Order: sequence, then C-alpha cells, then structure tokens
Amino acid sequence: MSGDSTAAPAPSQAGALSRELRDFLIQLSITIHRYGMYPEGHPSLGPTLENVLGHLGEVLTTRATLSIGVARSQLVIEGIATDPKNPVLLELASRMHRHHIGAVTFRRGVLQDELHEFLGEVAQDPDRTGMPIGLNPRFRQDVWPHVRPFPLNYERLRFSRTDGPPPDESDQARTTRTRSAQLWLGLARSALATGVVAGEAAASDDELEALERVDPAELADAIASHERDSAYDQVIVGYLLQIADELKAGQTPESAALRKRISKLIASLDRSSMTQLLEMGGDAAQRRRFLLNAAEGMTLDAVLELVQAAAGSERQTISHSLLRMLQKLARHADADRGKRKATAEASVREQVLGLIRDWALNDPNPDAYRMALQRMSTAAPLFATPEKARYLPEPRRVFEMALELDVVGDLVERAVTELLDNGELKWMLDTLAAASAPTAVAALRERIATPAQVELVLAQEPLNLVLLDKLLSSIGAAAADALLDTLIRAENSQTRRVLIDRLIRLGPDVAPAVIRRLDDARWFVIRNMLALLGEMPVLPSGFDPTPYMAHKDGRVRREALRVLLRGDATRDRAICLGLADSDDHCVRLALTGATRSCPEAAIPLLLARSRTGTNVDQRVAAIRAAAATGHPAALETLLQITAPRRRLLRITTPPKSKEYLAALTALSRYANDPRAREALAIAARSHDSEIAQAAVRSAREGESP
Repeated sequence: MSGDSTAAPAPSQAGALSRELRDFLIQLSITIHRYGMYPEGHPSLGPTLENVLGHLGEVLTTRATLSIGVARSQLVIEGIATDPKNPVLLELASRMHRHHIGAVTFRRGVLQDELHEFLGEVAQDPDRTGMPIGLNPRFRQDVWPHVRPFPLNYERLRFSRTDGPPPDESDQARTTRTRSAQLWLGLARSALATGVVAGEAAASDDELEALERVDPAELADAIASHERDSAYDQVIVGYLLQIADELKAGQTPESAALRKRISKLIASLDRSSMTQLLEMGGDAAQRRRFLLNAAEGMTLDAVLELVQAAAGSERQTISHSLLRMLQKLARHADADRGKRKATAEASVREQVLGLIRDWALNDPNPDAYRMALQRMSTAAPLFATPEKARYLPEPRRVFEMALELDVVGDLVERAVTELLDNGELKWMLDTLAAASAPTAVAALRERIATPAQVELVLAQEPLNLVLLDKLLSSIGAAAADALLDTLIRAENSQTRRVLIDRLIRLGPDVAPAVIRRLDDARWFVIRNMLALLGEMPVLPSGFDPTPYMAHKDGRVRREALRVLLRGDATRDRAICLGLADSDDHCVRLALTGATRSCPEAAIPLLLARSRTGTNVDQRVAAIRAAAATGHPAALETLLQITAPRRRLLRITTPPKSKEYLAALTALSRYANDPRAREALAIAARSHDSEIAQAAVRSAREGESP
C-alpha cells in the first residue's frame, strides 16, 4: 500500500467516534445487511444506498479520505476502536473479517455505482460463494476509483507447537488454544506487508513457517520503517488492542508464547513509532484501557516501555526517580525466584496500574518553577480551557438538567450520544415519560426514538420487548419498515407472532409499507404480508388480494383466500375460487365459508366436491355444506349417495362409510320428500346398528316442527 498523499485526520479527543462517523458506520452495516437480504433491483435498495452515500459524503466533507481498519470483532477508525458489544458494528466488522478484509479506504468523490458494487460484494456470504474479497485476484487492482479494500487472509493460519493438544481434545478447546497464534500471525503478516498491503493470495506453507519463526525485532523494524499510512496503522493498532485484551485473560501455553513475542516487539520498537501507534489507538480513555490490559498481561520491560511512550502521547510528566525505581524492581523480578520474584513483579504492576489510572505522580521540578509553567500554559487564550469544561457533569445529569430547564443544545446532544453508546436508551425513554418539559421532551424524543434505534433493538438477542414497546409508542408507524424487515427474516414462529402483533397495534398507517412488500418474489414474504393484512381490523382501501389466488404456492393462496372471505363483497367469489383450488387447505376454508352462506354459483362446485373430494373429511364437509343450502340439486346428490341396492329378493343399504352416514343425517332437511323418507326407512331396517340409529334420528329430526 502506498502512502496516501492526504494526511489522516487527528485522532478524536472526545472519547468516542463523532456523530457523523458513528451514523455512517451504523448505516453502512444496515445497508450491507439489506443488500444480503434483498435481491438485485429490489425497490428498498435504492433509498438505503442513497442514505449511506449521503452519510459518507457528510463524513468526507472534512477529510479527503476515510480509512477503516478491520479486526475480528471491532473496527478501528481515526484511532478509536469500536465497542465489540455493539451488535450492529460487530456484525459489520465480522462480515468484513469473513471476507478477509484488513482495511478499507473511501476517497472523496465516491460514486453511487461503485459504492453499490462494493456493498453487493461485501453482502455476499463468502462461505457460500467460496471466494472472499481478500482471496479474489480481481480486487488486487483498483476496481473502484474511490473505494479500496485491502485484503488480509486468515484461511490457512496455523501455529507450530511442540506441546500440541491431545488427540481427544475438543474442537472448542483447540480453537480457544490457537486464538493467540492467530493474532500473532495476523500481526506479523500486516506488519511485514504480506497481506493487508500487498494484497497477495493465501499464504503458502513456506510463508506461514517463516511467519511462525519471524523475530519480533524484525517486526518492530518493519513497523518503524513503514511509511506512515492511516490504513496500515489502523490494522496494526487493531491487532495490538486485541492482543492486549487476549493477554489479560489468557492463561494457555499459546498466550505465554504470545506474551514473550509481543513484549519483545514492544521493547524493540523505537519510542516515536510506539507513540504514533498509541495516538492512533484512540483518545486518552481508550489508551488507558489498552495500557491497563497490557500492564496485567505483558512482561515488565514491555510495560515500562509502553508507559513512557504513553506519557508522551498523554503530554504527562513521569518522575525520573519513580521510573528508575520501577526499572530496578523490574530487574529484581527478572533475577529473583519464588516468592521474592512474585512480590517484586506485583509491586511493579501495582505502581504502573496506579500511574496509568490517574497519572498522579509528583513532578520532580521545584514548586515555584512548576507553578510558573502552569501559569504560562494557561495564560494564552488560544489554549485556555474554560472553567466550566474542566469538570464536565456525567451524561445522565446533563439529560436531567435539560428536562428541568426545558432546553437542549450541543452539550445535551453529546450526553445523548454517550448514553446511547452506553445502552441507556430505556432509562432515557422512562425519564422522558415522567418529564413535563414540552420543548425538551419533543426534541429529545425525536432524537432518540428513531427507526434506527428500533433496528438496533430488533437486532439484539433475546428481543427486549419492553424496550421495543416503549420505542414504538413514541415512533408509531414510522417503525413499520424496521419491523417488517425483521419479520421477513425471522425464522422463529413466536418471534413472527410478536412482530405481527406490534404491527397491528400501530394501526392502518402501516398498510402502505406492507403492500409495498407484496412485490417481493419470495413466497414466504408474500404469505406473511397477506397474513398481516388479514389480521388488520380494516383492510386498506382499494386493496384486492384476488390476483394472489393465482400464485403457484398454495400457502400464499390460503392467506389471500382468508382475506377475501372477510369482505362481504368478495366472500362469494372467494368460496368459488377456494372450492376450485387444488390446495386442500384452501378447499377446507371455502367449505367452512359455504356452510355459513353458500352462493348459487358455488353449489355445482360444492356437489362435485361431495362426490370427488380428495379425502374423506373433504367429502363429508361438502355433503354437510350442500345440505345446509336446502337446494334441490343437493337432494339429488344425497339420494344418489344413499340410494339402496336392489337385489333379487331384497333391498339393502350401501356399504357403511362416513360419507353415507353424513348423507343420511343430511336427509333430515328433506324429510317431506317421499324419496328421502323411503331411503331413511330402508336404512332404519339395516342390521348395522349405527346405520339404523342414524336413519331413525334423521327421520325424527325431519318430523320436528
């Protein structure tokens, strides 16, 4: 990768990504998800593409390029690593990681077509296509002028070990034990520019063996000598953040090997390069989290090197006396054994942890000189810090003060952003519900109760119904698209039931969004949308489900038939269509409707089903529905079914069947007809008690007034 001519922007000092960057990343993740869910050319893709392009254009107004480093579970952008617990950003990082993308750069002037192609490629599942972007030779060149993915391949990473796991060790344990090895090999390939920079194909066995034996000092030289480039630094920082976290918790032989290697790398890295990487690693709070993890997991020499480099990036002073004391304790820890070694090492780590947490070291300079420097540093107006900004209140208090004063502003906006990042959405909604500040409540509700927040809540497992309902009560029908998209991809029937219930509660305003999705080519999407419309109290004006009765899938026709049976104007037509359908469920629905009220046009179809239905239950239901009409043609069919068999010297009844018994019972409606009375009389003399009882019972019912 050649260095970008445009300098990367300085790391954020706000403790988190700017609102523009965060909104862009969230919208990018949502858009890629939709690209994977909808087919090419779907009408929902155009608006969401324009949305993410607009967010990207807003980000690129203040910079010429935007570089994003990709780790397994987080992104590194402008020196800040995203929260791996954020489900939307976790999905984006994971999706790019599965494509073997180590970094991606967006340049000002991105065109809609090239962004559309890039999103389409990333949205594809590499496990299905078998060709991740990082392994595809096509993407080693500049396919898109303003969008550049940089490959980083993991497919064949492995680690030579002399203490390999026993043969019966589980796959889960083996995966856990090789996590440290994967991180080291990924860092080595990135630092030596064999993957993320050169964009080569999957590493050969010889290359992997060379990476396994690479000297950490060689990696340090490679990092120090590499031309400073934001995408390169983002990837290196991403690995350092993950390695520090791994070493804090890892107690395996692999983590011990990783601890030695990364500690030697840091000890070999020159101070300026380490300071540069630390500055790329986020704001002060994030750097300190990294240092705290490193202080608990790395060797003491590496820890002290990091502390001195961090002091430069933090603009803090370290007492030379304290530093010499820590170095002496570190040498004792290396030289001693047993309890003394453990005590010395624990003392060093305790002091370093305390130093990192508050940087409260005594300045070695004389008090008068220190005070003079303090006055000089605060006297110039350009660098003066307002008194009110030195002790910023916590975001909850800012939010509550905004409601008490009924005002909003930039400070409140920053507090809301931090509360959202910390998962405080429910607390904010509850606080707004209890507040009596109309201006602030309206503005804050509009800020936090958005369809994007609904999508975030719906992406969580398990689904937080309480929080979802609070959001829906504030958003209303504007949340329909998010609910419908989740309904389409929901595999659990209970989840679909919950979503349908919420959509119905939102009222008739969601109907246009439902009808738009009926253009989807997938049968289950059409079925779900018709089922949702069928449960609405009132059908949308002008909506006609009749065309869906011609759909090739019977499950779609069933839902269309249910909707048709609801309307007085369409019920007769629905019964005729259902009786003529090839799907047994559709026929059953039509028979149920015909039993209540059967149109004249449906009687021939009903009588045909009574004789030629596909199963016994269908024929019996058709016989009962036909008899319920009282139509003369129905009597003829009943007489044909119950007609006695005339032999030489006697008359017998037909063989007993469910259809015959149902026809005998139905003849009670025609007891005044001589032919019906004769058929019942013959059946009453049958030797089969069930036939005789059915005939007698039917004759009595026919005689009743």
